Amino acid sequence: MTLEHFFLTRKRTEDFCKPLSIEDYTPQVALHASPMKWQLGHTTWFFETFILKKYQSNYRVFNENFSFLFNSYYNNIGDRLSRDNRGVLTRPYVEEVYAYRKYVDKEIELFFNQHNNDETNTLLEIGINHEEQHQELMITDLKLLFFSHPFKTQYKPNGSLLEDIINKEKDNWININEGIYEVGFKGEGFSYDNEHGVHKVYLQQFQISQNYVSNKEYIAFIKDGGYNRFELWLDEGWTWVKENNITHPLYWELIDNNWCQFTLGGVQIINPNSILGHINFYEAEAFARWKGMRLPTEFEWEVASEYFNWGKRWEWTNSAYLPYPGFKTAEGALGEYNGKFMINTMVLRGGSVATSPNHSRNTYRNFFHPNYRWQYSGIRLAK
Repeated sequence: MTLEHFFLTRKRTEDFCKPLSIEDYTPQVALHASPMKWQLGHTTWFFETFILKKYQSNYRVFNENFSFLFNSYYNNIGDRLSRDNRGVLTRPYVEEVYAYRKYVDKEIELFFNQHNNDETNTLLEIGINHEEQHQELMITDLKLLFFSHPFKTQYKPNGSLLEDIINKEKDNWININEGIYEVGFKGEGFSYDNEHGVHKVYLQQFQISQNYVSNKEYIAFIKDGGYNRFELWLDEGWTWVKENNITHPLYWELIDNNWCQFTLGGVQIINPNSILGHINFYEAEAFARWKGMRLPTEFEWEVASEYFNWGKRWEWTNSAYLPYPGFKTAEGALGEYNGKFMINTMVLRGGSVATSPNHSRNTYRNFFHPNYRWQYSGIRLAK
């Protein structure tokens, strides 16, 4: 891991913010969607807290209050601002947060030019991957913010390019034979602790689609009363549909008998041949049941992934997010990164068009609560 990679990552974050106005940096429209200003500060706090404060002798923190403001969920670090209050941070000013980033960047460069070791290099690599995760969240959080505006604000004119991704594969089914397979991360390069613990799994013979589910296929589900048929839904999913009056995917709207969707480039008519996105687990599972099929498990997906193209949409699996054999929570604050979230969440695999470059691998285990659909998440069927 090099300083060049560090600075490229930091620049990519700030480049994403260039089209924003000052007013765009602060609002928070959902508990799970953080403001842009907070994310700029939090990703900087990560490097300051886990590298500079621990290893740089005589390091002077930029602002003592920032640890409280920009800590996300690390109880080991101390008290923090509650997640639902991130949108009230009219102070510090945006300019001060950018000054904080510049200050920490300079200190990181100074530290790694003078002395470093395997432990600090590993922490730098984790910090870079952490910021890359937040780059994806910044895209999806900002999209939710602009969608919530009464006039459906546009991020930039070509922002719709993330939506209009057409399936280019043949409508084939890939056959995977019954057998015992190895799963989990192995080899060189970065990975998270939740991918570790290579182990064997037994899979019965199954088939998995070479293609993602398209908008056209999902429109057929809607036309067939998919959101009104309780027999298609898990009980918890049906409760979510009825309590929230759900009748279509997030960002979709029927305008003059045309299905349209909100994109970062504004509202546009849906291309029926494009890949479906912004679907939660409940919707994915109901659609699969409507088709007389199912979602793959995360292990089926990983074994089959070498036979199809992936990375355009996060793909829901029918696997709960659980530890691999031998998983141990690391000591200290970084041990809170993954392990404590192994409850009430489902695994997604693959990556999406919003995922940062070189941040995807077929062992990557993303995880979200089954009701969340603000990510670029889609469906690949199995049978």
